[in-house]
Amino acid sequence: MTRYLLLLLGTLAAFTAQAGGELFKVTTREGVTTTVFWEATPGATATVLLFPGGGGGFGRVEDGKPGSQNFLVRSEAHFIAQGFNVAIFGRPSDSQDLDYADRIAEPHLTDIAHVLAFVRDKAPVPVWLVGTSRGTVSATAATIRLGDQIAGLVLSSSVVSDKKPGAVPTQNLAAITVPVLLLHHSKDACPICDPRGVPAILNGLTHAPMKKLIIVSGGENPSGNVCEALHWHGYVGMEQEAVAQIADWIRAPAN
Repeated sequence: MTRYLLLLLGTLAAFTAQAGGELFKVTTREGVTTTVFWEATPGATATVLLFPGGGGGFGRVEDGKPGSQNFLVRSEAHFIAQGFNVAIFGRPSDSQDLDYADRIAEPHLTDIAHVLAFVRDKAPVPVWLVGTSRGTVSATAATIRLGDQIAGLVLSSSVVSDKKPGAVPTQNLAAITVPVLLLHHSKDACPICDPRGVPAILNGLTHAPMKKLIIVSGGENPSGNVCEALHWHGYVGMEQEAVAQIADWIRAPAN
C-alpha cells in the first residue's frame, strides 16, 4: 500500500510539474484586454512579473508553456524551478507592438496596474517586476508609478541609450524606493544597451534601499543580431545561471 501511494504521489507530482501555466485575458482599459501568462509554483514565496523585450508578447502558448525565444520567456521554467510563481506580461488587444514610447505612455502604465492587481490576486506573496531589454523601460516606469505595490525591481540588458524614449537612465530613478538589481552581460554588443551606460542607472537610484550591479560573462554560441535574444544580449547558453543570480538576489537583496 505504501509503495502504491508513493508511486501515485510521484505520478501526480510529475503531472503537476508538466502541467504548465495558463493564458489569461485581463481587462485593463475600457474595451481592451491584455494577455497574461500565469504559472503557479506550490509554496512560492514570491511572484516574478516578467516584461519581455522587443515588441512584447510571449509567443504562442502550447502544452502550458510560452513559445517566445526572448530571454525571460524561454527561461520561464528556470524561474519556476527557483520556486517562484511566474506571470508574463503580454500585449494589449489594441496593439501588436510595444515600442519604446508606448512603454512609458499612460495606456501602458494603466494596463500594467491592472495586470499587477490580477497577479497579486492570484497569489498573496510579494511581486517583483523583472524586465529585459525594451522590457526594462516598462518595468522601470511601472516601478516609479506603482512602487508601493511591489517588492522590488530587476533589470537585465537595460536600455541605456538616450536616443530611445524611456531609456532607463532618463527616467525618474530617484523616485524608486524598492530594491533594484541590474544584470548585464559584459559582451552585450547592442548599441542601445551598451554595458558602459549601466552604471548611470545605479548612480540614479539615490533612494533605493538596496541596489546592485552584476556583470556576467558566461554563455556560448551567440547567433543572429546582437540586439536579439540568442546573442550575448539574451544571455544565450547561460540562462539557468542568469536566473539563479536573479533568484538568489531576490531572496536576499544586498548592496
